[in-house]
Amino acid sequence: MATSAAAKDDDSPATRFAVDQLKSIIERIERLEEEKKAISEDIKDVYAESKGNGFDVKALRTIIRLRKQDPNERQEEESILETYMQALGMI
Repeated sequence: MATSAAAKDDDSPATRFAVDQLKSIIERIERLEEEKKAISEDIKDVYAESKGNGFDVKALRTIIRLRKQDPNERQEEESILETYMQALGMI
């Protein structure tokens, strides 16, 4: 008896809507994951190209990371780093 009641619930419009919505969400995420993978590969290619042109990839990655930071945060980080380096006699 419980099985037939569950089957009736599974056929309700609300349940069908929820299932369709869930499938749609999953498919969107899968598409975005594919796009993310493609973009990641493109970025890797650009780094390889830059290396082939004589640029230091590690420096480029550092610049990209720094440009993402808030200018105030970056300034604070640089100030702390400079203080530590001075304390260690590195500069």
